[in-house]
Amino acid sequence: MHELERLYHIHCAKGEVGRYVILPGDPGRCPSIAALFDDAHLVAQNREYTTYTGTLLGEKVSVCSTGIGGPSASIAMEELHQLGADTFIRTGTCGGIDLNVKSGDIVVATGAIRYEHTSLEYAPIEFPAVADFDITLALRQASEELGYFTHTGVVQCKDSFYGQHSPEKSPVYYELLQKWESWKRLGVKASEMESAAMFVVASALGCRCGSCFHVVWNQEREKAGLDQDMSEDTSASVKVAVEGLKKIIQRDRELAALPNHDQKLLEKKEKGLLHE
Repeated sequence: MHELERLYHIHCAKGEVGRYVILPGDPGRCPSIAALFDDAHLVAQNREYTTYTGTLLGEKVSVCSTGIGGPSASIAMEELHQLGADTFIRTGTCGGIDLNVKSGDIVVATGAIRYEHTSLEYAPIEFPAVADFDITLALRQASEELGYFTHTGVVQCKDSFYGQHSPEKSPVYYELLQKWESWKRLGVKASEMESAAMFVVASALGCRCGSCFHVVWNQEREKAGLDQDMSEDTSASVKVAVEGLKKIIQRDRELAALPNHDQKLLEKKEKGLLHE
């Protein structure tokens, strides 16, 4: 494809997006996320991609919607990366799987099951879809500080929403049900549709990516007859993403201010690889 002034799908150009980007699925959530930035302005709208740019702690940051699923999310990441972005936080909704995960809780993904197909065009299936360690810690800390009940663990990613919610209607119902039982026995926290692709794309691009989710419903709690109230207010996961991003920006500044040797020591200490 020949070089364009504005990238083909997101319609953004160089200088219009920040290094740090929050990625919701729904374009309708972008204005509320941008409202938490300083001096935010609309950059572009095209297809499922709506982009705003502003600042956080004086750093240029952006929010860009991705639509639903891995294919459109990977396009957004690829094009944003071409414009200089290297740090991504996915925020959105999920459905609980583990019985302890309730509506209204926050799930921070440590990794994702690659039960989708986008990631296969970036890495063989043996390669794990793992969230960036520092972003994961920042999101968990932000969620807990905001007072949300927070779960960390593996999430399941799929390509078919109704394959999860109405598997018995599918010609391959037997496979869907069998796999779902495996996710339950493995303690998978929740199901969503983007993280597996995004984590693998980030690895392929040499970027950082993490994700946090607001739990809308848990179909397993429903089957078990456990009480729950549907929670569709996604502002919680948005706040977690923004506060988590602030922590990443602050950490990046602290590391940048250290000599290279001290940076390596600090990183090892934070990851438990260095003892006092």
